Amino acid sequence: MAAQYLATAAISFIEKKEDDSHTNLGWTDHSLETHPFPNGDSLRLNYENFSLEWQHQNGNKEHLLLNHKTHKEIVEWISEMSQGNGINKPYSYNLHYELPYPKISDLTTFNLTSQDRLNDLINHRDLAHQVITHVLKTGGYESSVRIWPHHFDTGAFFTTHDNLGNGLGMAIPDSLIDDFYLYVSGYKGHDIVELPSDTNLEKGTYYSNGWKGFALPVTGITEDEATRFFTNAINQYT
Repeated sequence: MAAQYLATAAISFIEKKEDDSHTNLGWTDHSLETHPFPNGDSLRLNYENFSLEWQHQNGNKEHLLLNHKTHKEIVEWISEMSQGNGINKPYSYNLHYELPYPKISDLTTFNLTSQDRLNDLINHRDLAHQVITHVLKTGGYESSVRIWPHHFDTGAFFTTHDNLGNGLGMAIPDSLIDDFYLYVSGYKGHDIVELPSDTNLEKGTYYSNGWKGFALPVTGITEDEATRFFTNAINQYT
């Protein structure tokens, strides 16, 4: 839920794009980070110390520790940071998509219950970002690697010379798999490519009922195994 402060800052300060990509986030130094604001600054969510960081374009940072902070205090801090650093647009915590959380109020308070859980999230995001970046580079595919705040996957998308699209990334636990999982799917235009239902990999399962694509739970896998999963799954389409 804390990442939505970054999304709402992007909605408030960054020029809107039709595909909503102005709201997506990067992964840098164990932190989620917005695209640059009009003044060159950005906002980060640091997983290591559970804080929001106002990242100045000159490299300096100001931070707000989130443990025991209320929603109202956080909104006021972001407003003060933006106004004090030359951003004229007002900050508003206002989302245009639904979230699977209880409705937030001024008194909603953040409490850090497990640093180990945050460390697990860091490890998952590191693995996904490093492996996806490597697979894109070695395959000669063009795509950024971003985190989309409305469904929170680390994702990339590229199109080959024959107009085949591949989406790949890491999704959070959902009805498909009760674990963080890597995925690859194929598209022709807006239509998903369906492979034979018995298609499988050395590691990874092909799903054909509902969502169609390859998936592999993250827990316990190595970078090499993740790399082979992405490469082999992409090859099934290409």
